[in-house]
Amino acid sequence: MSTPKIIAGPCVIESAELLDVVAAQLQKINERLGTNIIFKASFDKANRTSIHSFRGPGLEKGLQMLADVKAKYGLQLLTDIHESWQAAPVGEVVDVLQIPAFLCRQTDLLVAAAKTGKTVNIKKAQFLAGRDMRYPVEKAREAGAHEVWLTERGNMMGYGNLVVDFRNIPDMLQIVPTVVMDCTHSVQRPDAQGGKTGGDRRFVPQMALAAKAFGATGYFFEVHPDPDRGLSDAANMLELDKLEGLIKELIK
Repeated sequence: MSTPKIIAGPCVIESAELLDVVAAQLQKINERLGTNIIFKASFDKANRTSIHSFRGPGLEKGLQMLADVKAKYGLQLLTDIHESWQAAPVGEVVDVLQIPAFLCRQTDLLVAAAKTGKTVNIKKAQFLAGRDMRYPVEKAREAGAHEVWLTERGNMMGYGNLVVDFRNIPDMLQIVPTVVMDCTHSVQRPDAQGGKTGGDRRFVPQMALAAKAFGATGYFFEVHPDPDRGLSDAANMLELDKLEGLIKELIK
């Protein structure tokens, strides 16, 4: 059995210091476990609940900070894009362009990401079934994407919670060979209390292990050395010091 793809990093670029702390730990885990963790952080969180929420350093500064991580730690990079014009400059820096779940049906965004020649990771929308993701994949492939991944992150349940139907994983494996479980966003509780999304990180390990049982070939974790002080997705980010033990369970 091949080693699963692991994606990890803070939700948003808060500072160069935070990126260094997380990247240094991911590099050590790679050395100890023989993994190839892909470093993830967002330069702009364009879909925050409140207009007053922290969004990140922006495209130019954010890409430079990500490039510094790659140069210093030798990690592959993943980040998300929200507008078509961002694809080309982002593709010059990162290895994987991620399409946010809410935007997975945006044709121009998918086409622009595909045209970079980089891997495209499409997150399944909260309003779609896994089998429906063949259409976004088709858009990306017909635009020239050589490698497309799909990511499960839960479906809306009522107005204030998510539910994960793990049957989406084998359904999506019929479309692409790489299906990633987003183990942290799937424990969100998007009820916008106080103008921000809630969540419960206690269930992150169970989400990962359940996804493994359903055949997931990759795992996505937003991690932070002090999640409760994180500037985005604080409630569902996993503590950085718990990541290695969980990865060991997943690659046994």
